[in-house]
Amino acid sequence: MSRSGEFCPRCGDPIERDPEVSLPGSSGQRDPDHVLCDACYFEDFDLVDAPDRVQVRVCAQCGAVHRGNRWVDVGAEDYTDVAVEAVSEALGVHVDAESVSWQVAPEEVDETTIRMHCQFSGVIRETPVTEEVVVPVKISRETCNRCGKIAGGSFASVVQVRADERTPTGDEIERAREIAESYVAAREETGDRNAFITEVSEVDDGLNMKISTNQLGQGIAKRIVDELGGTYADSERLISEDSDGNELYRVTYAVRLPRYRPGEVIDPEDGDGPVLVTSVQGNLKGTRLASGDRYEASFADEDAPDARRLGERTDGTETTLVAIEDEHAVQVLDPETYETKSVPRPAFLDPDVETVPVLKSRSGLHLLPDRGNSEDDE
Repeated sequence: MSRSGEFCPRCGDPIERDPEVSLPGSSGQRDPDHVLCDACYFEDFDLVDAPDRVQVRVCAQCGAVHRGNRWVDVGAEDYTDVAVEAVSEALGVHVDAESVSWQVAPEEVDETTIRMHCQFSGVIRETPVTEEVVVPVKISRETCNRCGKIAGGSFASVVQVRADERTPTGDEIERAREIAESYVAAREETGDRNAFITEVSEVDDGLNMKISTNQLGQGIAKRIVDELGGTYADSERLISEDSDGNELYRVTYAVRLPRYRPGEVIDPEDGDGPVLVTSVQGNLKGTRLASGDRYEASFADEDAPDARRLGERTDGTETTLVAIEDEHAVQVLDPETYETKSVPRPAFLDPDVETVPVLKSRSGLHLLPDRGNSEDDE
């Protein structure tokens, strides 16, 4: 006689428990199989519900993985971990199972197939159960939306780097490119998959960069100006409409680098002599070579005054300091003719040195400060 007085409706054997009492690990609801004896219950019992196959969509270009309705950068060198995660999400464990644990042993069949050997254990009706399932994972190589846009030459903005009344130097062009690439890379690190540079091209008068979004283009233009000086302006052009009828614009951000660069020697021709340019952030700043005084251009001069270019600091040559004449003049050797010349004595001159750097230009000899001696010097 069974303790419950009930019999299994399938086999007729007595049930050694009370079918009205919830079993440990049960959901608390009456399972339609609760009237079965343990032998009949476990005959059709599945601890794990597993799909016949799991597909993982991978971008063949960048390695991103498709999850849900979007592509995600996972940074994986191989896709075993990705396959394990995909299988774990696809598997279902019986809701009444207790103390469930599992382990997986991946088996790489070929470049596109990984076979997952999954072993589960748990407790049902106070009975330990184990089950093993094998789930093939198919790696499907595709092209993600981002790589498709890059391959198709898609871009929303253009950043043009030019210079005022001159051509940007090679260093300026290279630095502008580095600023753009660094900014875009930082945006990518935050998970922005719409951040990319479609094309970079050097032209006769500067640099052109095609950028994925208008926001990125503006950010790049601003950062170039923040570091290299100058200004930028934007202009937009209607290119199409989207599926909802919204107008789509392509924006050009025109960066204009300053007329002069740090390290250039210019003559504003204001009667106070040449200026060594030390900064072009905001307006032009520098050091007067005749006196050593600070120089700053008026903003009314549109960031830079009209001036003659006399040379660059790197054109300077070491020569002998012959004598100190007085508070206002010293004598140095002309580095070309070796004649003794009298030149103004600037405040930055150290009278105890034996040699000094000088720049010879069409307007004469000019003492140069040692690097680091002039304020704002770069």
